Amino acid sequence: MDFDYSPRVAELRARMGAFLETYVLPHNRAWTHETEKGRFPSQIMAPLKDLARSEGLWNLFLPTLREDEPGTRLTNLEFAPLAEQIGRMPWSAEVFNCSAPDTGNMELLHLFATPEQRELWLDPLLAGAIRSCFAMTEPDVASADATNLQTRIRRDGDHYVINGRKWFTTGAIHPLCKVSIVMGITNDDEAAPPHERHSMVLVPMDTPGLTVVRNVPVLNHLAVEGHCEVLYKDVRVPVANLLGQEGAGFALAQARLGPGRIHHCMRTIGQCELALDLMCERALERRVFGRHLSDYANIQDWIALSRIEIDQARLLVLRAASKLDTQGNKAAKIDVSAIKVVAAGLQTRVLDRAVQVFGAMGLTNDTPLAGFLSWARALRFVDGPDEVHLRIIARNEIGRIKKDLGSRALYYTPPETGHY
Repeated sequence: MDFDYSPRVAELRARMGAFLETYVLPHNRAWTHETEKGRFPSQIMAPLKDLARSEGLWNLFLPTLREDEPGTRLTNLEFAPLAEQIGRMPWSAEVFNCSAPDTGNMELLHLFATPEQRELWLDPLLAGAIRSCFAMTEPDVASADATNLQTRIRRDGDHYVINGRKWFTTGAIHPLCKVSIVMGITNDDEAAPPHERHSMVLVPMDTPGLTVVRNVPVLNHLAVEGHCEVLYKDVRVPVANLLGQEGAGFALAQARLGPGRIHHCMRTIGQCELALDLMCERALERRVFGRHLSDYANIQDWIALSRIEIDQARLLVLRAASKLDTQGNKAAKIDVSAIKVVAAGLQTRVLDRAVQVFGAMGLTNDTPLAGFLSWARALRFVDGPDEVHLRIIARNEIGRIKKDLGSRALYYTPPETGHY
């Protein structure tokens, strides 16, 4: 496989890097100060979004972008190095209209929305005029097995009535969040196939009965856009708000999660690259016991291991992205699960090393390292816990061998009689 950047991607990388350094980075300190006070800095974000769109750095994540829709159509493989750059400053993803959960929601709407739904929700999302959230995870069940979801979506004439409690609904308190995609049970027949009982509906955030209960802290950090607990109590929406078909919730979720998972991993590579840069800079400038940190063998080992592991993970990301582009989400399922596990572990290790090199400063908000490290731990849950992805990979391997068991050539010599 050849993962060299094409001339187009190389040119976009250069433009993206220049844009981030020229226009976004100068606002990073102000952004941090404002968000630490719990305020969303719209006065910073809005002009940057306008500028990014005018520069052609807009909606870069969507391979199915139509010619009449705003943005630059890229494959997953082409988007990967740009997402890596964006990951170095996580809040900048919104500047380019490439932030979760909107990316996944726009993928869903692109695939399944009716013309009316496109006009109401997809077009404003593509324009960056509104934002959205995705309500799947629930506090009262183990949502890693999504057949456990208990939120009810009951048909009542020309409406659906929704009752349930969701949490970790990212973006629910963003000032521009206007719609939630809610997944819940529409078929109460427990004898029905468990993966055909759930559906997704579009719920405007101002619908009576929808209440944002709280912004849930993640490792004692409150995201300014929110990872929220949201209550749906007798929430009524028209039947026309159904996304796709009744009972197709799981199929829609898989269509959404494949690209979304790999986008997280792409941004993780960028965060780890920044952490490695900072680790090296700190090691070169900091002296202890008469020598620079960079002179100590254990620090050199940490730097070398980080370089090796980042490059390994990047190659796995690129392979998964390539398979998404050429063979589709289903064929890339194992590759996406693999990089999801690898990326979370990578970020945990690299950031832990970087924090250790920085010492006490690494625990503060004076650098991005503490935030990156806490996000690394969260990544082991985001879009499915590590254990689920490992199970998927293992079952695939076992199935592959089981299929050919008895007809495979033996690369060992079993005893003719008896047992080992």
